[in-house]
Formats: sequence, C-alpha cells, structure tokens
Amino acid sequence: MKKRKGSGILTVLLCVVLSLGLSGCTQYKSRMMFGTGGTAGTYYSYGGVLAQYMKNYANVRVTAVSTGGSKVNIQSIQDGDFQLGFTQSDVMSYGWNGTRAFEKDGGTHSFRVLGALYAETVQLITMDDDIKTVADLKGRSVSIGEAGSGVYFNALDVLKGAGLSIGDINPQYQSFEDSKESLKDGKISAAFIVAGAPTSAITELATTNGVHFVNIDGDVRDKIMADCPYYESYSIPAGTYPGQDSDIDTITVLATVIVSASADDDTVYDLTKAIFDHTSEIAKENAKGEELNLDTATSITTVPYHEGAARYYKEHGYTVSTEEG
Repeated sequence: MKKRKGSGILTVLLCVVLSLGLSGCTQYKSRMMFGTGGTAGTYYSYGGVLAQYMKNYANVRVTAVSTGGSKVNIQSIQDGDFQLGFTQSDVMSYGWNGTRAFEKDGGTHSFRVLGALYAETVQLITMDDDIKTVADLKGRSVSIGEAGSGVYFNALDVLKGAGLSIGDINPQYQSFEDSKESLKDGKISAAFIVAGAPTSAITELATTNGVHFVNIDGDVRDKIMADCPYYESYSIPAGTYPGQDSDIDTITVLATVIVSASADDDTVYDLTKAIFDHTSEIAKENAKGEELNLDTATSITTVPYHEGAARYYKEHGYTVSTEEG
C-alpha cells in the first residue's frame, strides 16, 4: 500500500506531541488540592509558596486555591475535594470533636495534622482611650468577626474569660477590612482580629490613625487557657506596629496544615520534609516562614498527626500522637 506523501513526518510529530503530553502528565507522582483562605490573607499567599516547595521537593503537584478558610478546608477534605488545607488549631479541634462551628454539620475524622506553622494572634484593638481592659467592652459596639468564624469563637472565649457574654456587647460581624474602616469612622469601639502579627489591616490603621491594643492577660488569660487547651500565651514584641512602644500580652492559636487521613504515608512524609528541610529558603519568600520550626510543628495535642508526618518528626527527635482519642 502506497503511503501518502508526508505521512511519515506527521507520524513523527504526533509521537513527539504525545511523548511531551505524557511526560507532563507523569511528572508528578500525585496531585493534591490545597485549601487556603481569602486572596488578601496570609493563608493564600503562604499556601502558594508552600505548594511550590511541595512540587519541587516532594514531586507532588500541589495546587493552592482560595477558599473561605478553616471550616471550609476541613469540610472539603472530608468531601474529598481537597487533600491539604490550612486551619486554625482551635477550629480544627471543633471539626474533630463536632463542637461549635461544627455542631450543626457534625464533626469529622477525615483529616490529620501535618504540622503547625505559625502563631495566629488574638489582637484586640481600639481607638478609644477609655477601653483599657476586656471588661471595658461592656455596652460597646465590637467587631467579633463573621458569624461562626474562628475569630467569632475566639472573641466569645475572650469575653467569657472577662466574665462577659455576647449579650453584654453590641456585636458587629465584620471582616478585618470592614473592622478597620468602622474603627476609623467611629462606628465601632473595638475589634477582634486573629491573624499573624503584624497584620496589614492593623498596620495601616496604626500608621494613618493610631491604634491601641488591649492586653489579654492575668486572670482573664488564665481562665481562657484553663477552659480551652488549644490556646497558648503570646507576646507581641514592641515595635511590631507603628507607635507600639511596649509588648502586648495576649493569646494565640496556631495556623496548621492538615492533610487527608487517607493520604499515602510516604507522600505525607515527603510533603513534611519539603517544608521543614527548607525553612530558610521559605522564610525568604514569606515572612511567616521565619516561624517554621519543629517545636511549633509538633505542638498540637488535640488532634492526631498523620503517620507520614510523624515519621519525619521522629527522625528529628520529636514524638507526636497518631492515635485517635
């Protein structure tokens, strides 16, 4: 049978194209979706950096996507849509135990801890000189985050620690940006913001208008930490914000990366290694990378770790629980 002119060239080109396509498909040993947060937040920007390191050093095609944050990420792992996600350590505990934000939808054990990365600080700010303690919020308009959010429950815990309830304030359910603008316009007296310090919304407010921090310390902090084991004491160093001349005492939860419980042990080991073997490089790309360390990574006690992550930590002298409580 006579071949058509040029068919050999076409065959060669087709083979090249198929070869390139197949090599692109098989470049990574697996693929994972990584739920982060809003595009203006730390979760999203930091998640993008971590995803790149996971691609480069774990040979896993990790795609960081913008989401509604902690609760959404936990539920998306449960649904199988994501395999990785950022979450506040307290919201993670709610998800595991089916409490608070998960009381209606129910809890889930479909995820495990990969590692805690940095402190998400409970920051209570005001422009009112008469507000010096948490108790001074009584009768005031206060932004406590969006209803059902991590910030919302953090605010409730702080109020309770001071002997107050949500009924003792005029609650406003606002984002960080809206809280900043409402403070500037005098529409609210104070706002809870839970994020790594420095937080851009607070920095901007401190620069343009000036802002005061309310310490969460003493008996108030002791009561909060006794009631809620996922909090730790924290001090925001002087100079973190413009005009901040002294340390601010408060509490913190931890920004934590979780992974699907069904993820392969070797893959999770490689993902963990990709982060914690490259902390200095990551720190150059995102300031939160400066907080990466194995003491923080292994400090979660309320939810079990993935076996793959636990193996990496054990090799470096750290033992974490992988057992369901």
